[in-house]
Amino acid sequence: MGKTTTAVNLVACIGSLGFKTLIVDIDPQGNATSGLGLNKREVKLSSYDVIINGAKARDVIVSTEYKNVDILPANMNLAGAELELVDGDRREARLKNALSVVKADYDFIFFDCPPALGLITLNALCASDTVLVPIQCEYYALEGLSQLMSTVRQVKRLYNPHIEMEGVLLTMYDGRLNLTQQVVTEVKRFFPQKVYSSVIPRNVRLSEAPSFGQPVYYYDRASRGSDAYMELALEFLRMNKKK
Repeated sequence: MGKTTTAVNLVACIGSLGFKTLIVDIDPQGNATSGLGLNKREVKLSSYDVIINGAKARDVIVSTEYKNVDILPANMNLAGAELELVDGDRREARLKNALSVVKADYDFIFFDCPPALGLITLNALCASDTVLVPIQCEYYALEGLSQLMSTVRQVKRLYNPHIEMEGVLLTMYDGRLNLTQQVVTEVKRFFPQKVYSSVIPRNVRLSEAPSFGQPVYYYDRASRGSDAYMELALEFLRMNKKK
């Protein structure tokens, strides 16, 4: 329960609060696409076409059934995009250039990145103002975090001097476990002032919602998972001076 769960549910909550949002699915697994009710096997044009074939973002963006939420969907074609990008011209800026024409249509644009730190993720980092990092309260998550931060520093130096850390979100949170407390302490030491006070608990309804193609706010508004993501959305908006 990490990046895609957070991307889908945060976007849905922010949209429900009246802000126009776009989620760009650039993970070949396309879980954000299916998590918002689209059949990824039926997606004709996807983020692959935008990044590799120069398709116009506006032709690929789809409105979802959820309030104020649009998606630029993904499908399996994206799996080969890393290799196709290797020799590409201005390969790191494809996504940024494509989205520049729709940027003004939205209050917020979120990227759901692949798990690997490759050229597709590099495209997202070059197009972003900030990075929001969901981290599971497990020991190995800390190792991945330091690798990610090293990549972000490199991107800032070479490609995108404006990129900053938005915040770190603790997920799979269980305050009764010693390990959880250790991870929290370590993350706060690493990122003072950047850890959200909202945390995402382990929650059955949160795990069930994607199989119904729904964000948890629409699947079960009374659940702990829905409450947690709404709390995060409000905190995120306050930090971005929108609430």
